[in-house]
Amino acid sequence: MIVFNQHDFKFAQEQAAKVSAQCKLYLQSEWSKRDEMYPKITDFILEHPQWQASVQTHKYLNIP
Repeated sequence: MIVFNQHDFKFAQEQAAKVSAQCKLYLQSEWSKRDEMYPKITDFILEHPQWQASVQTHKYLNIP
């Protein structure tokens, strides 16, 4: 799930309720908002440990 704003956490939880308990759940910041959103993603994951963080490694490495 791409996180652009605070509302996306609620949307992520709504979508997670629609999949099996074995489904891996990932949150990833929208690239342009990463500095703002990754601290919020971290806080969310600490409160909801079934979620994991995901990053767009290729963007950090400047690979298109």
